[in-house]
Amino acid sequence: MPESVVKSLEKEISTAKVTSLYEGTFAVGKDKIFNPIGRNDNPPKGTLKLSINPFLIQNGNRNILFDAGLGDLFGGETTIETILNNLDEESISDYEITDIFISHLHFDHFGGLANRQNGYWELTFPEAKIWVSKGGWEKLYNNIDQENEESRDFFHFLDMKADLEFLPDESKPIPDVTVKKIGGHTEFHQLLLYENGEDRYLMAGDVIGRRISINRSFAAKFDHDPKHSMKIREGLKKMACDESFAILAYHETDQPLFCLADCKNKKGYTIINLS
Repeated sequence: MPESVVKSLEKEISTAKVTSLYEGTFAVGKDKIFNPIGRNDNPPKGTLKLSINPFLIQNGNRNILFDAGLGDLFGGETTIETILNNLDEESISDYEITDIFISHLHFDHFGGLANRQNGYWELTFPEAKIWVSKGGWEKLYNNIDQENEESRDFFHFLDMKADLEFLPDESKPIPDVTVKKIGGHTEFHQLLLYENGEDRYLMAGDVIGRRISINRSFAAKFDHDPKHSMKIREGLKKMACDESFAILAYHETDQPLFCLADCKNKKGYTIINLS
């Protein structure tokens, strides 16, 4: 690849600063408890290795989160302090988050919206608008009794107290952010796009959750619609490469922010790390 192309893809963000708020790497079993492991460790047999990376986008006018992390909803050693400390390193307080977009309503993606740091439920980001799929929220509301008591209490607290904004299948709710229903991993899974001039970012939740999915074609059995998810994933990878979107990979362990190049190479995409 020409050096000029690499430099173009690796250039510093001009108007938006995007930061991965890494919360750790975990081994997750059927009990859904997130047990911390090292980044280079293999998970115990019968568990899945997952890392957690909410993304902070600062553009001067707004401080935006794409997904909200674990919070303290999952037991083990997970705590709301992790995301708050990560934000503090960026000189951002909990009151300065303006908008939070949730890709889908699995609790590991929005568990950080509320916490029990003081012994009772409180909003983690009191001034933020929380943008969620209307259909996804209604579906979870109708099925919340199937969840454990903590998750039910958490959800009902958000439903009553959070500044929720419900999104249709496609919308541009604030400048620079477009949200589209893509389905696949969940029925109401959303694609989150940030576009401002040359700043272009794509976050597809668990449809492209890790970089291992870039040069593999597979149907994940844990998806709501595995074949549709696979089809959407292939289209999003092509879009990211052809239209110069950087990919934000929520569950990636080492390099969750990257671009794709060599779009027509039959051997696969070249992955260029941006973080």
